[in-house]
Order: sequence, then C-alpha cells, then structure tokens
Amino acid sequence: QVQLVESGGGLVQAGGSLRLFCVASARTFDRYAMGWFRQAPGKEREFVAAISYRGGNTYYANSVKGRFTISRDNAKNTVYLQMNNLVPEDTAVYYCAAERTYGINGGISDYDYWGQGTQVTVSS
Repeated sequence: QVQLVESGGGLVQAGGSLRLFCVASARTFDRYAMGWFRQAPGKEREFVAAISYRGGNTYYANSVKGRFTISRDNAKNTVYLQMNNLVPEDTAVYYCAAERTYGINGGISDYDYWGQGTQVTVSS
C-alpha cells in the first residue's frame, strides 16, 4: 500500500507560479511511475503530467506543455509539479498518483494509488 500526500496548492494571480509537492510512503518509491492529474468543478479528472520511475522520461498534456514541469527526488520520496504562467483555466484540485511500472502512462485507470488532492485557484 502506498500513501500519497500532496501540498503546495493555493490562490495565485494569473501569470503567477506555484510548486506542488507529493510525498509517498512507499519504501520502493523508485519502482513507481508518478503522475499528476487535475479535476475542475463539473469536469472529469484529466491527465496533467507523468514521470518515469527514475525521472528519465516525462510526458505532458498539451494544455500545460511549456508551462509545467514534473520532476522527482527518489531520495526524498517526492515528486514535484512546477507550474508557471498560470491561467484561470488551471484552477482545479490537483492529484498525485502512483503506478508500479517501468513505463510511463497518462491514463487514469493505469494508476494504482492516489492522494487526496490539493486545491489550486488562479484568479484573473
């Protein structure tokens, strides 16, 4: 069982930046690919970014490419999401997820463990 705890969300003006954190309880964190997803009110949960188990490969949704950066520190059991040039459409609850794989995926059903989410609100 893997527990994931997100933090770093908050209220920011359009054009601003936030850095999200996700700390995992897994002793074998470096065997998990990690992903970030988000869900806005009234919308389905959607993929944002993913990173492979050692961080060598990353994958982004088109809507965030060039603005968001996913990274990880396996020594700290932590995955990050650096979000720059935020726009109101980025407002959502952001979720961290883990998948036991040496690959990298963007599908919600691919991930085995989920955090409780952290709220990001971007004002115009």
